[in-house]
Amino acid sequence: MNEPGKDPSTRQSASLPGRPFGYGPGEWSGAFGDLGTLLPLTLGAIAVAGLAPTPVFLGFAAFLLASALIYRLPVPVQPMKAVAAVMLTTQISPEAVALSGVLIGIILLGLGATGWISRVVRLVPQSVLAGLQLGLGMALAIVAFELMASAYLIAAVVLVILAIGLRFTRVPALPVALVAMAGLGMMLGVPGIAVSAGAGFTFPAWPGLADWHDALANLVLPQLALTFTNAILLTALIAGDHFREQAAHVTPRRLCLTTGFANLALTPFGALPMCHGAGGLAAHHRFGARSGGALVILAVILAGIALAPGDLGYALLAAIPPAGLGALLLFTAGALIFTRRVFDSRPSCWPVIAATGLTVLAIDPFWGLVAGMLAEAARTRLVRAYFARRVD
Repeated sequence: MNEPGKDPSTRQSASLPGRPFGYGPGEWSGAFGDLGTLLPLTLGAIAVAGLAPTPVFLGFAAFLLASALIYRLPVPVQPMKAVAAVMLTTQISPEAVALSGVLIGIILLGLGATGWISRVVRLVPQSVLAGLQLGLGMALAIVAFELMASAYLIAAVVLVILAIGLRFTRVPALPVALVAMAGLGMMLGVPGIAVSAGAGFTFPAWPGLADWHDALANLVLPQLALTFTNAILLTALIAGDHFREQAAHVTPRRLCLTTGFANLALTPFGALPMCHGAGGLAAHHRFGARSGGALVILAVILAGIALAPGDLGYALLAAIPPAGLGALLLFTAGALIFTRRVFDSRPSCWPVIAATGLTVLAIDPFWGLVAGMLAEAARTRLVRAYFARRVD
């Protein structure tokens, strides 16, 4: 028999990891928190590399639903940034993109299944992780200011709406901000993000020899360093910061497995290589998301855009000006930069954090990790030498 006053469904959901699904104003607002990263990279990759929009958006929807069900927290899904950046600056075929997703998926599944990723994580000290988080936040802030520069008035209005939404958390600030930025963009004649037409299903062909070279040299190797640091190490770290024991199951090993399986299963059908991300988690949480319900909302909306008649869904996206997305991204950057992990560190760790963060900003997260590990090794030796002299 059930205990008096106890709801069986509540007890059952409480026994599951994460939190029960919610769909209130906070979840609706938080669902859109990561659009400043997701939309520019995704739409840019579609327009430049010629990927078919429908499988790309359905791929995001499928991975978002899986992430919601597995983690029951707003653990985000994002386009792989290094892959997207290469696609925006280099001639890369859809076949090479699909192949890179498969190869990355196999590598991540192997690291997760064998447990090797957990050993890698234990080697990275907290000071280096703080520097990686700081560097990522600064890099996102620079991109945000570049986007905002295209229409300062729209960016300012969106920032005000977002600030009000953070003060009055029952207001779904992100949907309101999206409507406002689209309306202002049309009134002021500010163009939105270019979206290529033709939303049908166009699957990649079998990759050729040149595609193998492009996938390995230009996509897989640069992306793995970013995935290890941002999508796995920092995502697990920030999930623990925000949700404590409710995020005990958001481990680097599990993030590795879900990312690997999603790419192996979805990129052969035309999806963009995807991962989790520290910035996305900070963004979802910053704007009110507290459960997997926010991911379900976003998944349904993306699937609706993909399956809308004609190009109606993509036409709606094209009304969103980049300046508004930059304002969203700036809030995400602030959530990463202004954290206790960065500012409450011991003074001896500050040079390590600075060296790591600046290297991330100047080069990329992989070299930031290398610089941070070298700086931490030097810091440890200096601290030990200092205390040894005091003992003598």
